[in-house]
Amino acid sequence: MMDAKMVRIQEEDFSVEEEVNALRETSKRIGGIATFLGCARDFSEGRDVFSICFEQYAGMAETALAALRAEAMEKFDIIEVRIIHRITTVHAGDQIVLIVVGAEHRKPAFAACEWMIDTLKQRVPIWKKEVTPDGDSWVTQHP
Repeated sequence: MMDAKMVRIQEEDFSVEEEVNALRETSKRIGGIATFLGCARDFSEGRDVFSICFEQYAGMAETALAALRAEAMEKFDIIEVRIIHRITTVHAGDQIVLIVVGAEHRKPAFAACEWMIDTLKQRVPIWKKEVTPDGDSWVTQHP
């Protein structure tokens, strides 16, 4: 059974170092770790952004993240994955999403990490609304 901490949706911020260290503790076979850290920008598509509000389809978003993790574990030659996504209002520089992949070698770790963030944006029911000087607007998903 998967440790529930491997996939999390939360309001609170997270520590990249703690998450990487927790992944490292899962196996001494891990020789390469790739991470993707998504952070909020203050500018998007030609507009200033004051903040970004993230919402989820409760229950389904975490299930979709767990399915994404399971698919990556089967599809790539990797050992472990941790995924965290925040559901809250964030400001420029704040952390939003973290994917940490451990593998014996770097190439599958990088490939899995890139595939997961691209696929997360397409499949996981999490939406973001940008708050700008011109008003609020929902952002369409794209890889």
